[in-house]
Amino acid sequence: MRPTTDDFEEFARARTPHLYRTAWLLAGDRHHAEDLLQETLAKMFRAWHGVRRIDNPQAYAQTVLARTFISQRRRRSWTEQPTSTLPERAERPGDPELRLSLQQALAELAPLDRAVLVLRFFEDRSVEQVALDLGKNAGAIRTRTSRALERLRVVLGDDAVHLIAL
Repeated sequence: MRPTTDDFEEFARARTPHLYRTAWLLAGDRHHAEDLLQETLAKMFRAWHGVRRIDNPQAYAQTVLARTFISQRRRRSWTEQPTSTLPERAERPGDPELRLSLQQALAELAPLDRAVLVLRFFEDRSVEQVALDLGKNAGAIRTRTSRALERLRVVLGDDAVHLIAL
């Protein structure tokens, strides 16, 4: 039986919080994350009613999200620059300065490096899952993870020690 629009709406309602969290980690701010999520859901909607059947919609959505993020950052039209004002702060437990440091450090990484780290460590995906999501081989993901972590350590400096303790 073909999936219906109601099925898609149910899927979107259930997965949006998780997809938004990943989008925020990738994009680095709320507005870009919302745009990324919207574009991902639009692509998912087209695929939902497409010719081939999606066996694992959750994994497919993560793949679409990561690839859309990387594609957006490769475009020459991606010219927005951060401002000197601080981002909005949510009231959550934890160390907000550390969270901001991590967000800023992730923003300094190349889009593919950031996608690899977010998928591997924040989404707790295996090397093989990330390789499949990003269309790379597992060895390339391992190498990219190692190099991206080293860049992250250089950017974070002393803050990296605090992250390990979390």
